[in-house]
Amino acid sequence: MERSLETQVNQAVEAWLRWLPRWEPATHRGRVAPCRRCLGSPILSAAGLGSDVPHGVQHGLSTRIKTIVDSSVAQYTERNLPMLQAELDQQADRNRSRTYRPSEGLEPEFEGLPLDPDPVPGAPFLFTIAGMADEADAAVPALPPLTEDAKAALRQEVRLADEYASMVGREVCTILLRHRLRIQTAVAQYVEPQIAAMLEELTRSLDAPFDTGEGLPGV
Repeated sequence: MERSLETQVNQAVEAWLRWLPRWEPATHRGRVAPCRRCLGSPILSAAGLGSDVPHGVQHGLSTRIKTIVDSSVAQYTERNLPMLQAELDQQADRNRSRTYRPSEGLEPEFEGLPLDPDPVPGAPFLFTIAGMADEADAAVPALPPLTEDAKAALRQEVRLADEYASMVGREVCTILLRHRLRIQTAVAQYVEPQIAAMLEELTRSLDAPFDTGEGLPGV
């Protein structure tokens, strides 16, 4: 039996709540480019995860919820949009023939993030994971071209799929509102203390930038 949308969202939130105690602040250099999945996301707004919440915490939830929306749209497409489904099937077959697929099979906390860190000025990479993935993709033959009529029909089906995705997204946000208090309570319990500790440590280092931990002579 197909699970209801509410059941899927409930299970995704529960999975995120189980993961959250394992979250730790990143110690590496932050990224310059914003995450397109999380920036301005209505899902995060409904969940009560504002811009003051670390991106890693946001991304773990938004990715899990987006997977639910994508799955619902995929089922709708399979049932009602044959041309778009055929195009997606061809693209899926093409993707499976690639020899290198580093972005597949990732945990929700890492799905959709850039494959490589931001480059450091003056220190170019010898190679990048994204570059190797592009090389593997270039070796796979392109999909056959469409006629103008087929393109027009495909655009119509894409529009219908987008409208359905928006409808599912609104319903998902409504369901998330019911979990908002639990989500914010978990952030207060597991995330905010770690951020406060980082800020306290930063404050101490700024107050005494040259302090070696040894007292002054005669003190």
